[in-house]
Amino acid sequence: MGKPKRIGILTAGGDCPGINAAIRGVGKTAIVEHGMEVIGISSGFAGLIHKEVMPLSEADLSGILTLGGTILGTSREKPFKKKGNGSIDKPKLIKKNYKDLKLDCLVCIGGNGTQKTAWQLSEEGLNVIGIPKTIDNDVYGTDFSFGFDSALAIATEAIDRLHTTANSHKRIMVIELMGHHTGWLTLYAGMAGGGDVILIPELEYNPKAVNRYLLDRAYKMKPYSIVVVAEGIATPNGESAADYVARMIEKGTHMETRKTVLGYIQRGGSPSANDRILATRFGSHAAALIANEDYGKMVVNRYGETSSIPLAEVAGKTRLVPQDHSLIRKARSLDICLGNDCLFINP
Repeated sequence: MGKPKRIGILTAGGDCPGINAAIRGVGKTAIVEHGMEVIGISSGFAGLIHKEVMPLSEADLSGILTLGGTILGTSREKPFKKKGNGSIDKPKLIKKNYKDLKLDCLVCIGGNGTQKTAWQLSEEGLNVIGIPKTIDNDVYGTDFSFGFDSALAIATEAIDRLHTTANSHKRIMVIELMGHHTGWLTLYAGMAGGGDVILIPELEYNPKAVNRYLLDRAYKMKPYSIVVVAEGIATPNGESAADYVARMIEKGTHMETRKTVLGYIQRGGSPSANDRILATRFGSHAAALIANEDYGKMVVNRYGETSSIPLAEVAGKTRLVPQDHSLIRKARSLDICLGNDCLFINP
């Protein structure tokens, strides 16, 4: 047998539920099944630049499955982003430290930006495996990323709670959810939470159509409405989605309207059971790829199965909600307003 492989694991970008489960999945499988040595890298790519590392034993990886956040810490360091003359060559330093640490592979757990950096490092000659995580579910190439299911449960519960307040006060309640430039979380949570209006970046919306829809609900003696909006929808003058939509509705309908921005609550806390399982499957599959020296890949979930695709297919791309997505079709059949095409409206 040859020398046991020595792998590094880092977590980069925003935190989300399930990262520790993925670290555990990679590390325990690597140690127990493949006899590898595992090194934890602190604070994302910044830790690799500054050589902030720690050995991870099987015991270190016990008891972290249910924990939110990341035991390794994270940062939004982008080593390939140009900083001007005189700045250090971060990719060159990462390559040097990778060699100094005698790593055989680097596992990068993160979202779109992380996977792009992982691909860039693989192009520089490093052995890299990517694992997608995000509450936004917008990493290209995978049907689901861990973090999404947990955030969906939190967002849905928040919408559930707004129903009682909206009904008690006979108000329109606007809730803004995360998602960057995509509407996955808003679409799923809006459907699960019984939203009456769902606005996502992938679909244009007409303020007049939305207001007519809400007025029609009032005329039909429906005492309140829930409007679920994605943070990335287009707004004039760069206003936040909740601010603009709430003001737009109150001005156009003269009905009492209140807004809620759920914010970072969506990213915190313990992962759901589904996210624990998905993250564990991703981590274990990543370790198997390393054992087989199948580098330059990102682990994915497609049609319910765990597999992998080249990082080159992922880099620089974003997974958007298709305009013919089955949930969009279902929403329309239920007379949920998606901003411009409510069944009874001719805007």
